[in-house]
Amino acid sequence: MSWSTKDIPDLTGRAVLVTGATSGLGYETALELLRHGAEVTIAARNPEKSAQAAAGLAAATGRRPEILELDLADLTSVKAAAEQYKPDRLDVLINNAGVMATPYRQTVDGFELQVGTNHLGHFALTARLLPLLLNASSPRVVTVSSFMHKTVRRIDQSDFRAENGYAKWDAYGKSKLANLLFMLELDRRARAAGTPLLSVGAHPGFARTHLQTSGPQMGGVSLEARVMGFGTKIVAQSAAAGAWPSLYAATLPDVRPGSYVGPSFFEYRGRPKLVQPSKAAQDPELAKRLWTWSAEATGVDAF
Repeated sequence: MSWSTKDIPDLTGRAVLVTGATSGLGYETALELLRHGAEVTIAARNPEKSAQAAAGLAAATGRRPEILELDLADLTSVKAAAEQYKPDRLDVLINNAGVMATPYRQTVDGFELQVGTNHLGHFALTARLLPLLLNASSPRVVTVSSFMHKTVRRIDQSDFRAENGYAKWDAYGKSKLANLLFMLELDRRARAAGTPLLSVGAHPGFARTHLQTSGPQMGGVSLEARVMGFGTKIVAQSAAAGAWPSLYAATLPDVRPGSYVGPSFFEYRGRPKLVQPSKAAQDPELAKRLWTWSAEATGVDAF
């Protein structure tokens, strides 16, 4: 596929919210969206980093994004952010933010940090922003997963609190499986309700971002962080290239409902193309159960 960012259409007037856009994939996604005319809001938990990112994006594009304070690991913060965000509509929501392979931590609400941040926070945010999305003529939700979702075959409600023990990479894989189960179930429910909402997914392949080293650093494992950082520099593609699948999913005019986009070269790097989620990710009964558990956990439901 010869797709490049030059193929992104004119986005003038389209309101886009990108979570986790202070660095890495989210920053590069926001950068291209601004370059193509979108009205971009970057949502992140650290106001200082958000201000620095906004300044950098403005310097690079001549257009400054709005800033929304959002901590996906705190459901009260998610609610407050959704209440604070007050455009007349939201055309595109890009659920990009995430944590990876962290030591065991809990969210403010007592959930395991990775599933709590990567899935439950975005589930709640999407549900709370649904009225604004449905005010748009062709709304779209892009949920960013990972090829690591293929390393696990199931997720259970007990995984929300790691009740049966904790392994950081297993927990990460389950959070990314949850992202795809949510994306596909959101698509099914949106179409069943007769709405124009388009739910699609993307993953960056292996891209150079801070995620590879932040988990080991949180756990005080400096050697692991150095090894991960060295390997990433040699093998991974740039964060800008890693953002291509998200941009493709967010802007391609004829992308189909429930599509999943990843890099073309063995899903590790390269131009974006349509790829297949795992069999577990395509299990509609598991997706329904996850949706029910997530609505109970967050206290909010989309459909």
